[in-house]
Amino acid sequence: MLNDFYTYQAQTSPYPLGMEVSHAEGSYIYDTNNRPYLDFVAGVSAASLGHRHPRVNQAIIDQLGKYLHVMVYGEYAQHPATEFCRLLAQHLPATLSKTYLTNSGTEATEGALKLARRVTGRSQLISCKSAYHGNTMGSMSVMGHEERKQIFRPLIPDVDFITFNNEEDLQKITEKTAGIILETIQGGAGFIQPHNDFLKKVRQRCDEVGALMILDEIQPGFGRTGKLFGFQNYDVVPDVIIMGKGMGGGMPVGAFTASPEMMDLLSHDPKLGHITTFGGHPVIAAACLATLQEITETDIMAQALEKEKLFRSLLVHPLITEVRGEGLMLAAMTESADITDKVILRCHERGLILFWLLFEGKAIRITPPLTISEDEIKEGCGIIIEVMNEILNEQKN
Repeated sequence: MLNDFYTYQAQTSPYPLGMEVSHAEGSYIYDTNNRPYLDFVAGVSAASLGHRHPRVNQAIIDQLGKYLHVMVYGEYAQHPATEFCRLLAQHLPATLSKTYLTNSGTEATEGALKLARRVTGRSQLISCKSAYHGNTMGSMSVMGHEERKQIFRPLIPDVDFITFNNEEDLQKITEKTAGIILETIQGGAGFIQPHNDFLKKVRQRCDEVGALMILDEIQPGFGRTGKLFGFQNYDVVPDVIIMGKGMGGGMPVGAFTASPEMMDLLSHDPKLGHITTFGGHPVIAAACLATLQEITETDIMAQALEKEKLFRSLLVHPLITEVRGEGLMLAAMTESADITDKVILRCHERGLILFWLLFEGKAIRITPPLTISEDEIKEGCGIIIEVMNEILNEQKN
């Protein structure tokens, strides 16, 4: 199978890990030799309830027995999608109550950017350096990493960039600005959290000039930071939130949410202002609904904060300079990209899945399923420390 994988399936890098997957369950992925790998990545924060969670699986099975795709998005009332959007609104501030379901996070970004221009009648968009919001042409335009997008230029015009947490840069938000898009916690840049009320100050500046504040919750969202969404930790309410990854319990999905007054503008002048065939697919929506119910009906979000404490107590080593992030969105920082590479690859050899971040080579991604147990955390951290001890000894010799 591996040869066919390289021959027939397009690759995204010259060096994929190439593990041949047999099955997955809970916090483990099994290869075709039935070897278990403890998953500290959760499909890059997507498998929020672990692999094949019973509640999510049953919701998918139940919906399969009723109907699959029946009509393009927004025409027919379909229970899984409608109920998901209703339940989501119950757990958000009152101004964030209408949701557009998409097929992925990057498509949700596209919709949010279009919405900002539609609402304000302005064209300028502002993003952050080292930001990542997806990889289609629009979302790539607000990616703050020139090396990754130079070859694909020209992208959409009238985009400017500020530095995350730099308050002086907020003066770039003016009466010409349609919207500013921010990750609540910068992901690809190294799990950088806002400080000194930065998000509140962005909110204030947007209010002053009439620009929309768009928060990308694709990675922090759905319980990973101890709240349903990361922005709820910072006492701020954006105009638009973008979501994806963990909302589907392992199924491909995205969404953006705003006020009814804003979202209704996509229906006219022009009509069909944002359309998709498969957005809100009933099987995927059923998985989203089951995931949201499980997260909001249990103490899984509170557990995330307790599990963070356990991770931090165990990830103490001379090669770890700091542990960034919140809840179960963590990055163990090392002194160099070379050390990080060695840790990730050697841990994989020992049956522990870790991963990289997009733009910060010194970061080790630790974003396990929210359902991971304390014993599994101890097992995985033990492997990390064991590998780091080996590397440290090699440096001394």
